[in-house]
Amino acid sequence: MTWENRKVLVTGADGFIGSHLAERLVALGADVTALALYNSFDSSGWLDDASKEIRSVLRVVRGDVRDPHQMAALAKGQDVVFHLAALIAIPYSYDAPSSCVQTNVLGTVNVLKAALEGGASRVVHTSTSEVYGTALFTPITEEHPLQGQSPYSASKIGADMITESFARSFELPVVTLRPFNTYGPRQSERAVISTVIRQVLDDRCEDIRVGDLTPTRDFNFVGDTVEAFIAAASLDASHIGSVFNAGSGRMVSIGEMIDKVRAVTGCEKPIVQEQHRKRPAGSEVLTLLADASRLTRATGWSSQVSLEQGIERTVEWWRGHMDRVRANSGYMV
Repeated sequence: MTWENRKVLVTGADGFIGSHLAERLVALGADVTALALYNSFDSSGWLDDASKEIRSVLRVVRGDVRDPHQMAALAKGQDVVFHLAALIAIPYSYDAPSSCVQTNVLGTVNVLKAALEGGASRVVHTSTSEVYGTALFTPITEEHPLQGQSPYSASKIGADMITESFARSFELPVVTLRPFNTYGPRQSERAVISTVIRQVLDDRCEDIRVGDLTPTRDFNFVGDTVEAFIAAASLDASHIGSVFNAGSGRMVSIGEMIDKVRAVTGCEKPIVQEQHRKRPAGSEVLTLLADASRLTRATGWSSQVSLEQGIERTVEWWRGHMDRVRANSGYMV
């Protein structure tokens, strides 16, 4: 697919992955409309950190996927729609499950209906590896059963099923991308790699406070995840309605990941496990390891950045942003 002058809508463009994707699409020549969640601080999230060159050609719109009328107006005439907007904090979903349903399920309905009526030639819906729950087998293929082990993951399962229904019922040209644990510059401290790096670099933190060290994850650098989105948008019509994993195919425990961060930074701070950071026993996803061969066969995409390389790049970014950390170093939700 060529992107020059292609009209593209990115929801959730103010977020971690969305901002990187919006920047990449602009660099490829696309005419990008970036949806940022409305707030009273005149902030467009991480899009505010984009270069002047990017911001000068990026159309940023403040809004909310929960508004069907605004989504219909934004999607009209867009050639490609990337739907990344979601409420993603798992611990928050324990306290406010209805919020997850409103944004992740109903918001997805609004975006899909708007894309359908607006005549989009391709929609890429964002899922998550959390929908698989604790792995029943590894590596995890797209045929793995879906298990709602948190209100967040249940809401994303609902969004995935709604997306499938739009492909089946209305022939919407949509595919679903299911990224595994993406990390990198701009990720908030609610994510484990970011909160570890912040505590490692912050002189006010005498130790590294985390929850359970034993769960294993397939960490994928954000640049690789962005390229997976680009690849998913280029899939031909034979793949409409299909789901594609995007992961590195490599798995490490949380404890092993912390050791890698400490090795990169030369940190000798001790690790302290805190009970309040742990998920409820029946909700914790113990093992995630991607089989992304379906996406590789269809597009040639594969993860290129090793965990060590990605951690080095993320640490470098954090070193330049320590003046913007949260006041509460113990925060991680």
